[in-house]
Amino acid sequence: MFWDRFYDLCVSKGTKPNPVAKDIGISSGILTKWKTIGSLPNGETLIKLADYLDCSVDYLLGRTDNPEVNR
Repeated sequence: MFWDRFYDLCVSKGTKPNPVAKDIGISSGILTKWKTIGSLPNGETLIKLADYLDCSVDYLLGRTDNPEVNR
């Protein structure tokens, strides 16, 4: 679920996962783990991704279907 949401958000923002990862300091190897074995990012990385993609951490993790950030 995480990978699909992450990928879809990247595409909706006009980018792909590799440039996003590079911008927030994540290796392509980590992306591969997320995609192939379904591992999840740590808390700090989730926050960076959510901020970058302008969505909630809960949305990235599939805990809600609402991508809006509660601010």
